[in-house]
Amino acid sequence: MAIFFCYVYIVVDSVIQLSGIATIYTAFFSQWEYMQWIMSGLLALMMILVLILLKPVRTPMFIPLLGIDWIGAGLWAVFMTGFTFICVYGNFYDWWDSVEIRVAALVTVITLGINLYRASFLHHPYISFMAMKNRNVVRATVIYTVFFTLLATEHVFEHTYAAQVLGFDETNLIDLNWYVFAGIVTGCGFTYFTFALRKWRYKTMTAIGFALAIVYLAYFYFFLDYGVEKEMLFMPLFFRGAAAVIISIIFLTSIVQSGLPFQVFPQALTINGFTGAVMSATFGPAVVGEFLRHVMAKNASLIGSVMTASNPDAIRVPVGELYGMVQLQALVVSMKEIYGWLLMMALVALLVILVSYAPLRPWAIFPKWKTIRRTIRRMVRLDARYEESMAD
Repeated sequence: MAIFFCYVYIVVDSVIQLSGIATIYTAFFSQWEYMQWIMSGLLALMMILVLILLKPVRTPMFIPLLGIDWIGAGLWAVFMTGFTFICVYGNFYDWWDSVEIRVAALVTVITLGINLYRASFLHHPYISFMAMKNRNVVRATVIYTVFFTLLATEHVFEHTYAAQVLGFDETNLIDLNWYVFAGIVTGCGFTYFTFALRKWRYKTMTAIGFALAIVYLAYFYFFLDYGVEKEMLFMPLFFRGAAAVIISIIFLTSIVQSGLPFQVFPQALTINGFTGAVMSATFGPAVVGEFLRHVMAKNASLIGSVMTASNPDAIRVPVGELYGMVQLQALVVSMKEIYGWLLMMALVALLVILVSYAPLRPWAIFPKWKTIRRTIRRMVRLDARYEESMAD
């Protein structure tokens, strides 16, 4: 599974970077409407390839949709939607001073409580307590939250810094995706040869991932300035891409090794998707964005305090231009300050990882498909008997 996840992430994360490059350059060299035709053509080509290359094999086993907690699936979807809404639109609606955020928070808490209550007595809940309380699942949730909060500057700072401070246009901005793409490919290759083949420990790989994140944060903290060339951004973006895929691959593999029975294993993967792709990806930018707003207000006040009528340099500058200069300077200073705080947090996290004890290596036995089919048949029969007994 470690080998499989290396291939999965090199495809998925690379396509995310390449799709943006294709979109911008299509609009730059022709017209942006052509991107719609390109996407439609690629989808049609994919359908044709499926029809031509895949054999229409029908499995002899028919599995009815028995025992699936559809109500729980809907409730968990509402919970994740409410959580995402709060993190994404909290700053826009001024957080708890708005009715929208308070209502979303109330709905999120209620749906979470209902899900936990239903999981306590249902025969097959959508996500069971066995999956929630698993040690590897809890560890992956904590690591994802901390790690992607440290890298939340990707969503909050990088585009603003490159566009407003450095003055990059759209093509130069999207060229930065090539640097992240190189990091993703290198990170997946490194994880394949070390973690998947040579069986390096989880602790070692986690420490490497956090060390790369530290390089990313330290580079921006020490070198963030007005005159940074585009080529100078290769190193931090390269290390950010490599660090993200390393952490994602190893902790997704750790869930395979969690020792959960096969019928609970998909629930653990669902939790991994919730925490890695939704909660961590929105919680970190929300925290860092709110921190930036407060720090920037403080720095703008300090910098603007010297721009008074008694300052001869300030008198010669128009008020609008003077305000823009103050805001730009406050933005750069605030970015460096937050990068410094995140760097210290990353160093503490790396120290905790280094002093911890973790002898585990990526080794796990995945059941054969014959065993899976036999298990599912048994589960379907047990569910049918259980429903018959409840009806009686």
